[in-house]
Amino acid sequence: MKWFGLITVFLCGSLFIYGTVEFPGWGDPLSPASTHVSPYYIEKAIEDTSVPNIVTAVLADYRGYDTMFETAVIFSAGIACLFLLRRMKRKKTDFRHYRHMATGITLRIEQGGKLHPTAKEFERIDGLWVPHDLIIRTTGRFIIPFIQIFALYVIAHGHYSPGGGFQGGVILGASFILFAISHDLRSALNRMGERLTAFFYTAGVSLYAGTGALCILLGANFLDYSALATILLVDPVTARSYGILIVEIGVGVAVMAVMVILYYNLVSAGKFDEGL
Repeated sequence: MKWFGLITVFLCGSLFIYGTVEFPGWGDPLSPASTHVSPYYIEKAIEDTSVPNIVTAVLADYRGYDTMFETAVIFSAGIACLFLLRRMKRKKTDFRHYRHMATGITLRIEQGGKLHPTAKEFERIDGLWVPHDLIIRTTGRFIIPFIQIFALYVIAHGHYSPGGGFQGGVILGASFILFAISHDLRSALNRMGERLTAFFYTAGVSLYAGTGALCILLGANFLDYSALATILLVDPVTARSYGILIVEIGVGVAVMAVMVILYYNLVSAGKFDEGL
């Protein structure tokens, strides 16, 4: 089986390398990209899409199909992680650890035992617990909202400055991971559980593809955002700008959710009970 995999990879790699022979030379001024494609994007992007950032116009409009399937690849990575790592049956541990939040004193309670209902000052901690650090938790709670606001800015302002759904989604996902690291996995799951995360990365891809499908229903081509003008009550050029923003939001949500679900599975070995 190992040799079969190596041979398959070698053959596929050789096929891909052979395909590059047909590519134009690097920096060739006579290639199609240099003769008419790139000049059109540079000269007509603002006129066609009302988006000053040419990169965003190319990725989300002119090359919208490619970007949609890139988002689908990220979605597939999250699904593959669930199939490979997720454990549905959880083995119960023989004991649990609890920590007194004020003093840091830890308790080990054997299976069958439980804390008194009034002992609200105790919090459950992982078996491989780390010392309680109030500074890390407080700092995390302070900076995470600003990270999330910046992530939303990057997504929304990708029209005018470097940014977009991929970059903003990564920053937004990193903020949730930072919360999980500064607190614990259970605290993160209480705020964004597995089902909610799955809903987000499904909704992100669906928002992108659904926008294209809506364009078809309105009588235009797939991902031809100018068709949205009748719904948004704007001119076709402005509708293309708004359409780009809509799909960028979908990309950001999908990327954020996949990052979080990958983290949950990796740090907990697919058990979703304890982890970094």
